[in-house]
Amino acid sequence: MEYGTRGDLLRHLAEAVDSVAVGHPTRVAVDGPPAAGKTTLADELAVALRAGGREVIRATVDDFLVPRARRYRRGEFSAEGCYLDAHDHGALNRVLLDPLGPDGDRRFQHAVYDHAADTELSPPVRTAPVDAVLVFDGVFLMRPELVDRWDLRVLVSVAVDRTVERAVVRERRVSSGTEVERRWRERYLPAQQLYTVAARPIERADVVVHNDEPQRPAWEIRRRTGGG
Repeated sequence: MEYGTRGDLLRHLAEAVDSVAVGHPTRVAVDGPPAAGKTTLADELAVALRAGGREVIRATVDDFLVPRARRYRRGEFSAEGCYLDAHDHGALNRVLLDPLGPDGDRRFQHAVYDHAADTELSPPVRTAPVDAVLVFDGVFLMRPELVDRWDLRVLVSVAVDRTVERAVVRERRVSSGTEVERRWRERYLPAQQLYTVAARPIERADVVVHNDEPQRPAWEIRRRTGGG
């Protein structure tokens, strides 16, 4: 376990990315439960990598959701629905992860869904340089459908109650604290438990970031991958 400043963590993560030796864009997963801080960390890592001269593709699993009617077909508070029905992993592999992988042509799309409008998206196809880095954040990124697509796997870990506290603060403009807490405790956190049992993400992570105190994080670099 290492401890340090936020800047120390970002330097170590950038070094871990640079240590990956593959003949295609490096695909980095930043996984973790809702409100763990993974989106912020992924954004900061992208900035650090760009400052080091890398071209970064920034994407998120929220842009690979399925339409709302399918997402909530088991009910708004269903943990099984959250884990099993929420995301289009086939599209994620088809338009982004596989094109950037060892047998891909590097022609990719970064999204397929507009969450705000609840509609499908088809952004222009882009071609990634061979030394680009995909920094991708989201939940359930080490599940069986995805785990072998990543060249570096980062897991953001936070105490359960801390995620609920953060969620209440983050969403207070659109939802009451009671509504947010119910959603977390009935849907999101039980879905994370299903994921933990099914996929064992902590065993598959290359880097585990303990993000309870974001400005004084701790981290474990478990191993460096060389191509998945």
